[in-house]
Amino acid sequence: MNRVKSATRNIAFGYVGQVATAIMSFVLRTVFIMRLNEQLLGINSTYTNVLSILNMAELGIGTALNFSLYAPVAKGETQKIKSYMMMYRKAYHFIAVVVAVIGLALTPFLKYLVKNPGNSTIRDLTIYYFIFLFNTVTSYFVAYKYSLVNAQQKNYIQTNINTITKVITVFFQIIIVLTTSNFYLFLLTDAAVQLIQKIVVSRYLDKLYPFLRDRDVQPLTKEESDTVWTKTKALVFHKIGDVARLQTDALIISSLIEVGVAGVVDNYNLVIGTVSNFVNIIFNSVISSFGNLIATESKEKQFSMFKVYRFFASWVYGFSCVGFLVLLTPLIRIWLGEKWILAPAAVYCILIDYYFKGDRIVLSNYKTAAGVFEPDKYLALIQGAVNLILSIWLVQTPLGLTGIYIGTIVSGLIANITKPVIIYGTCFDRKASEYFLDTAKYLASLIAVLAVCKFISGYVLVNLNIGTFLLMAVIITVIFNGSYFLLYGRSEEFGYIKGKVLEKLGRR
Repeated sequence: MNRVKSATRNIAFGYVGQVATAIMSFVLRTVFIMRLNEQLLGINSTYTNVLSILNMAELGIGTALNFSLYAPVAKGETQKIKSYMMMYRKAYHFIAVVVAVIGLALTPFLKYLVKNPGNSTIRDLTIYYFIFLFNTVTSYFVAYKYSLVNAQQKNYIQTNINTITKVITVFFQIIIVLTTSNFYLFLLTDAAVQLIQKIVVSRYLDKLYPFLRDRDVQPLTKEESDTVWTKTKALVFHKIGDVARLQTDALIISSLIEVGVAGVVDNYNLVIGTVSNFVNIIFNSVISSFGNLIATESKEKQFSMFKVYRFFASWVYGFSCVGFLVLLTPLIRIWLGEKWILAPAAVYCILIDYYFKGDRIVLSNYKTAAGVFEPDKYLALIQGAVNLILSIWLVQTPLGLTGIYIGTIVSGLIANITKPVIIYGTCFDRKASEYFLDTAKYLASLIAVLAVCKFISGYVLVNLNIGTFLLMAVIITVIFNGSYFLLYGRSEEFGYIKGKVLEKLGRR
């Protein structure tokens, strides 16, 4: 199966899965808010972030090994694949133990992370946390097997498994909340379904790749092993910095403002995350295809595909960002009511970071596929430090919540400036000036379209209801995509995408 077919299949299954899980997630969130409270919603959000931080123990070995698998998979070297997978298995089992030990050691400090937890006692907070910790630790015993699936560009297998699990989990959680309004049962339902899934998936992947059960496995050579660990050491810095920058906002909110505010923010993040997942399906589904491209094609071909990838990202992220800037708060107002609305300045900052994060995803995904981890290994640490210092300082000023996201934006922009220089120099032997010129061009286009849409929304949304909301969504869709078609319809990047679409539709 060629790269385009693999990416297309991954994207198609990704979208089907995302539609199903998005609908279920919004129904569950609505039921949760009706029957439980914002404190429990905030606790759920905070503990999710705590466990994301604990996942830092993985320290990038998964990414390094995934990269190492691209070449042997492309060449069909089964023995070499077995060797890498044995190494991966041992590493992940060790990491599971480390996460469990560190997680248990954090238990006495939970009370400092959850300010004003409502009716939840310290005992409740501890038991809730143990359930989250159990889910995280057990995931390491099967997660490593997905690396082979993804290296073969069969990401849709993992997507389908996750979709089925999510739908089943949310279905039972909705029933639990409606019938009992019990947060313990809500969490235990998730844990039970997840555990069954891990057992079934482990057996399924063993049958799909029976050689994974072979005892006769040759260890990696010292050179191969050293290559993996060199990349892993570089990724340690990326992992620590990314956690400090991306996973700490909710903890700062819950500990320095209050946990209920974390619940309010989480509703915005649910909407943004749902749309982001639709968008990211496209971009994450092609990482393995890029890995194959880099292993088999010239730098000119790689650069050409990178430009297409980046152009498409700017279009899609720009479109979704304009939609959010105009319609996100009106959507929350219709869905949940005035009680759950955030200050406009905080929302704008969240969405500014969302747009620039889109650029960073493109850069990071290509770097991951190319295995370029060394040149900027300290950058993520700098970003994490900047984020923590600025966010903790500014949240205690009159800026409050908005200050947290100003810190996030500033720290993120460091990567937007430095990563293109590294990638263009390392991967393409070019200067990054062209990248920054394109950035300015795409950003100017977005701002112009946003100004027009904002002006129109002042008239359309003056009487907010579902009808006017949908009308404004249609207007944004027509104006944004029409404008971008007029501006970029003759570009080489657009021509490539158009050609592939027509090819798929059987017109060429």
